[in-house]
Amino acid sequence: MALRVGIVYGTRPEAIKLAPLVLALDADPGFEPVVITTGQHRDMLDEINELFDLRPQHNLDIMRPGQRLSTMASRIIHELGEPLRDELVDIAVVQGDTTTAFAAAYAAACERIPVAHVEAGLRTGERFEPFPEEINRRLITQLADLHFAPTADAAGNLLAEGVRSDDVYVTGNTVIDALHLVLDRPDDAMNRELGAFADGHPTILLTMHRRESWGTPMARVAAAVAELCRARPALRFVIPLHPNPEVRRVFQTHLSSLTQVLLCEPLRYSEFIKLMHRSVLVLTDSGGVQEEAPTLGTPVLVLRDRTERPEGVAAGCARLVGTDPALIVKEVGRLLDDPQAYEAMRRPGTVCYGGGDAAARCLEALRERRLPAAHESAGLRTCR
Repeated sequence: MALRVGIVYGTRPEAIKLAPLVLALDADPGFEPVVITTGQHRDMLDEINELFDLRPQHNLDIMRPGQRLSTMASRIIHELGEPLRDELVDIAVVQGDTTTAFAAAYAAACERIPVAHVEAGLRTGERFEPFPEEINRRLITQLADLHFAPTADAAGNLLAEGVRSDDVYVTGNTVIDALHLVLDRPDDAMNRELGAFADGHPTILLTMHRRESWGTPMARVAAAVAELCRARPALRFVIPLHPNPEVRRVFQTHLSSLTQVLLCEPLRYSEFIKLMHRSVLVLTDSGGVQEEAPTLGTPVLVLRDRTERPEGVAAGCARLVGTDPALIVKEVGRLLDDPQAYEAMRRPGTVCYGGGDAAARCLEALRERRLPAAHESAGLRTCR
């Protein structure tokens, strides 16, 4: 009998990172995927669902204007139990560290449904950095039965917290699978405005959205962008704006008058990857971008003081710069002016987050461990 796997996501990054797993499950007669979306990023999910041909059977549509995190979590927990029961889900899969992921893991646990956590074990060691992601990922660890760690470092974090070694699988990160799926598609034309803006100019892609970045930290980054534009007239910045009004307000206030800066709506994922590939470097506080850019060979300056993805820093593909304008200006200048320093960070094909087979490794683990059957196995495995 096929294993019915409930895949729950609500944000664009979750959909991107779970898409390869849904596709792999759908192609394997041993599994039946049941796709449920909470609608946490309601307006940003349709494009990803269409790109990867994902067809959710259930949409909880939980978002409301001005909704607090606690309200969102409680709504997901309340609404998710029924589809999990009605669909006779054998195991629930959540990804990452969003409020959707935590609430879905809790709802499944309340229904006595085993939970598999994709991208398990990431840690900064600081409860509120990032917020609420660090809290969510720690709580999910307590709820999960299977832990799909993207790297050996992440697996080590889980073991240090007392997770049983035979419940931990090192799989790589499914975002690299998604990246390869997009790169393997026929070339999509970049939208005309974006292509014309960046054409012939060194272009920096900047993304910033985390809650701890709101307000003053974001304004400090905007100040660094303005200073770089004044000092380097040929330089261009593309800043896709997160839908959150707090993010938009800061960048629009400080940068909308600068002709070297393009403030735009969120890009299609295929377009975003294309822009990341052609950019000279990336400034970001995003987690997924820290994984995607090194694979493409684009240097990353991380606009945070800590990262739960230390592998890119250790490999020399990423560098923590925080939000100090002087340090950002200095590091951007160093990379633009010193070819040796730039090439040291530009390493196309870096595989510190996996080689594009993470979904297959997750399937292997799910096939091997048909919970709630008896737990049999020993040692920390890398699925191959």
